[in-house]
Amino acid sequence: MTWLDVPADSPFGLHNLPYGVFSTEGSAPRVGTRVGDLVLDLAPCAEQAGMESYAVWAQPSLNAFLAQGRPAWTAAREWVTEVLTNPARRDCVEPHLVPVADVTMHLPVEVADYVDFYASEHHASNVGRIFRPDSEPLTPNWKHLPIGYHGRSGTVVVSGTDIVRPSGQRKPPTEEVPVFGPSVRLDIEAELGFVVGGGTELGSPVSVADSDEHLFGVVLLNDWSARDLQAWEYVPLGPFLGKSFATTISPWVVTTDALRSARVPLPGQTDPAPLPYLQGEATEDGAGTAYGLDITYEVEWNGTVVSRPPYRTMYWSPAQMLAHMTVNGATLRDGDLFGSGTISGPERDQRGSFLELSWSGQEPVTLDDGSERTFLEDGDTVVLRATAPGPGGSTISLGECVGTIRPAR
Repeated sequence: MTWLDVPADSPFGLHNLPYGVFSTEGSAPRVGTRVGDLVLDLAPCAEQAGMESYAVWAQPSLNAFLAQGRPAWTAAREWVTEVLTNPARRDCVEPHLVPVADVTMHLPVEVADYVDFYASEHHASNVGRIFRPDSEPLTPNWKHLPIGYHGRSGTVVVSGTDIVRPSGQRKPPTEEVPVFGPSVRLDIEAELGFVVGGGTELGSPVSVADSDEHLFGVVLLNDWSARDLQAWEYVPLGPFLGKSFATTISPWVVTTDALRSARVPLPGQTDPAPLPYLQGEATEDGAGTAYGLDITYEVEWNGTVVSRPPYRTMYWSPAQMLAHMTVNGATLRDGDLFGSGTISGPERDQRGSFLELSWSGQEPVTLDDGSERTFLEDGDTVVLRATAPGPGGSTISLGECVGTIRPAR
């Protein structure tokens, strides 16, 4: 129990304690942790408590803290929990509490490299049926490796940032040559993003078993996608301008320590079995080192909840994605971010993209105001939310990931 006035059922209670970067009027961005509807300014609190490491929290990103590695992350969480539960620590906490309503949130990490995966079998199968109706939905390699591509880290933005409609080449089926202009099939992808810390040397892979040493936490992630630009440009290579214009993440990084109770076994990887470097090991909680996560999403389109994708149905685990990302010797850097790929479940109302929800525009989605949508129109706002089970029946909130579409420039 905390001496703070935080409801026992708060999704931002002591079982959560996410990290973010915030500022108040006239102050510089720095690291804080959220508890209830308050933000604890960590650097001055830690300095007053005599912690020499306080300086890593006085930075405008989490990168310096990420560089300290797993032992420091665990110790910091234990210290924050202790100061928030020990009445003797009130003197170094109360002066540094700020109401959430009074802060501005910033991008929590300076993103080093960004990789996006394609880890949902339901999403990949839906996309295959849409674009290759006369072929097998999954490509031959899909169940052998976590498919991914390298994205653009410089266009990762924090929740609340407006998204300008991208322009580029597209080739409508009725035209013989491509045309240039704003995308007319602008979409979302509801994903989970993984924040990485603890850099590695070139040529040193990270195993599935060791992945937790580098998986610091998670954010909600919206991989905005211009489907018409993507369809014309991605053969024979991968996504480029159809993806690189913007990726939105939520401001609070929920740590992997906070999500221990949300770990679940993967749905099953037996036919075929993964190659040895992608196989996990047994753990006491039954989830294994190649674990899934029981996280439930909510996708809201102009105030209407149109989908609730379940992350627990994902085929590939975050540990497997990280292991595959480094198996060729590629380095990890503090602040690396990788996305899970679109989260979709087996039911229609569990699809995590509008491409799937509207079945490529053939089945419009009706919103609560009576309007119909297939893809995003200027002025549309999309909100992603998610929750996970915490210890003792508690609930952990991952916050919100918000973006509004603005006209092309």
